[in-house]
Amino acid sequence: MAILKFRVYWEEDDAIYRDVLVKHTQSFISLHEIILKSFEFDQLHAATFYRSNDIWKRGREISKEVYEKEYVVPPLMMSETAIGTEIIDTNQHFIYVYDFAKTWTFLIELIQVIKNSDADLTLDYPMVSRTEGVGPMQYGSKGLLGKNFADIEEKYDLSEAKDGFGEEGEDAEGEDHEEDTDDDAADEEDTNASDDEGGSGNGGYLDDSFEAY
Repeated sequence: MAILKFRVYWEEDDAIYRDVLVKHTQSFISLHEIILKSFEFDQLHAATFYRSNDIWKRGREISKEVYEKEYVVPPLMMSETAIGTEIIDTNQHFIYVYDFAKTWTFLIELIQVIKNSDADLTLDYPMVSRTEGVGPMQYGSKGLLGKNFADIEEKYDLSEAKDGFGEEGEDAEGEDHEEDTDDDAADEEDTNASDDEGGSGNGGYLDDSFEAY
């Protein structure tokens, strides 16, 4: 038995990749599952591998299922095909496509073969051995927080607060408005008293000064 180390790149940015380890006797369904786990994707959609070469040309498919599309030759089945049987050279390439509607595409390269005598057989394969870069979000930015965001929404009731201030803010605004009305009434009373005592000139000046302030 040997352990195969694959480097799985996101097609759109080769600085984002995951190294995964699988036994050569494990099937492609195991490789499919560990790739999705390493990029934190779900496992709800269609998927297929293509045998490939150094220039990433697509060859025969190794598919999760037989889908309703045209095949040049019938695909191999992931669950029935051992990974080791498809290793033709020392830097074997595969292309992996997930969710045919969004066509998430990953480029896979064999980077190491670990012989049985050097392998740590106590580990649970398949497994992720290295993570580089922040992977793409499968369902957009909200998926970044996932369940945690739902918990925050429930705790702070964000759905009600999203349109503006809550009732407490409205009450406070109403109280401020009432205080302003009372102050204006008091000012008017003082102005009238000044008019009675010293004429309208000072009253007009006080009115202007309060309004400007």
